[in-house]
Amino acid sequence: MKINKIKILFLLGLFASFSSSCSVQKSASTTKNTVKDNRYKAKPKDSVIAVKPQVVAPVDEDFKVNLPAINREFRGAWIASVANINWPSRNNLSVEQQKAEAISMLNMLQENNFNAVIFQARPSADALYTSELEPWSYFLTGKTGEPPYPNYDPLQFWIEESHKRGMELHVWLNPYRAHHSNGGTVSNQSMVNKLSDITIKLKNGMYWFDPANPKTQGHVSNVVKDLVKRYDLDAIHFDDYFYPYATYNRGADFPDHASWNAYQSSGGTLTRADWRRDSVNKFVERIYKEIHAEKNHVRFGISPFGIWKPGFPEGVVGSSQYDELYADAKLWLNKGWVDYFSPQLYWPIESKGQPFANLLNWWKSENTMNRHLWPGLNTVEIKTADRPTEIKNQIELSRQILNNDAGEVHWSIAGLTKNSNMLPTLKNGPYKEKALTPKSPWIKAGPLEKPTLFTNDNGSFIQTSWSSKNIANVFQWVLFKQYNGIWETEILTLETLSKEIPKSKDGKILNAVAIKAIDRLGNESNYMAKKVR
Repeated sequence: MKINKIKILFLLGLFASFSSSCSVQKSASTTKNTVKDNRYKAKPKDSVIAVKPQVVAPVDEDFKVNLPAINREFRGAWIASVANINWPSRNNLSVEQQKAEAISMLNMLQENNFNAVIFQARPSADALYTSELEPWSYFLTGKTGEPPYPNYDPLQFWIEESHKRGMELHVWLNPYRAHHSNGGTVSNQSMVNKLSDITIKLKNGMYWFDPANPKTQGHVSNVVKDLVKRYDLDAIHFDDYFYPYATYNRGADFPDHASWNAYQSSGGTLTRADWRRDSVNKFVERIYKEIHAEKNHVRFGISPFGIWKPGFPEGVVGSSQYDELYADAKLWLNKGWVDYFSPQLYWPIESKGQPFANLLNWWKSENTMNRHLWPGLNTVEIKTADRPTEIKNQIELSRQILNNDAGEVHWSIAGLTKNSNMLPTLKNGPYKEKALTPKSPWIKAGPLEKPTLFTNDNGSFIQTSWSSKNIANVFQWVLFKQYNGIWETEILTLETLSKEIPKSKDGKILNAVAIKAIDRLGNESNYMAKKVR
């Protein structure tokens, strides 16, 4: 009996020891589920259970971190093909020369942290792309209707090369210009002859489609839908040309007598000016809705003349797009018929009649639907003694006014190279870091799952790679690296699927890495993070 009692006491001791051990493990497990970003903080001295940091640190696949916000700003440049302003530089270049010029421009934009190209693919009822609706452009080959040789699709080339560099490609087209005075002779291939019933010759030698004619609206609508359907573009872009500027017809009224008389005969009651504006308004709304019906992620942007009417805001003087171009751009912004709006604020900050900040603040006050508002800047020829500093200051002022939805478009890419100090001023100043374009929350996006992250210790480096199940919805990646508790952010192109990350840099130790996927609208996936042990 005495032996049995000893055995029982021994067994009870083991059970007590085991229970105590389980209690500690259970407590540690509970701490693991509740401790997040405070997991590395020291425990209070009077803690009952001392838990070591490595016990409570999450496993790699459940590593919770507070990642920094990603830098965002729209940074675009217009590339004009009309009159061979930007690209191609001449209309007799070989295909290889055309491609080389395009690559040089895109490399320059990428290296200087731009993220969008606004490419003029239809300068005047013609095409710098394969089209069954309109002829090949005179500005591409020197002859309207003549394809490049050997044949290729310039727009497709620009889209692919832009996307390779992590830049958006916005297709810029002029809706109503039928023939430019620098576009060679009007041949039988020109839309001036193919649609002669809706084209009007102006006194400066240009031809214009009649904006109020339903046939005009139908034709341009078909061109836009064709582009959106067949190309992997990011946006459709209109500039400031609606009804032509008065100087184009030497001050004479736009000769749209046939369509005006037809409107009156049908019982129309609007004044001629209101009828013209109404025609453009309905057209803008139609294009916006048709683009999103075809591909919802494709945005629609307009860059109107920078002044709506003189006196708006108070003290502003100059031309009135409302009265001269019959463009009620304020209404389009009020109604949300655009996804982004880039009024051409081509005057210096200190301009007395067109002060930059006053105009931008006024347009902001009219942005009742909270669309993107990214001013156009006159990087080529703004009238100021120090153009690079002026443009830098306009960018910084825009950031103050627009806050988290900042952005700007530069007219044009030539302005970035024409002045040798322009790019260094931007790259060493406001464009020092790369940026994603701002999100467009009013546009419904497809699913974007968090990526899978893989790491492998490779001596002095961590070999990091990643992938995504729904790669079709991914446009870019953002890689996060934490050194001594401080996060660094790197924006990467879609094709970049791996990176060697140094385990130490400038005396700092790599603690963790994380990855996010970014879609075409700038939306972010959830992240996956891994701790570097």
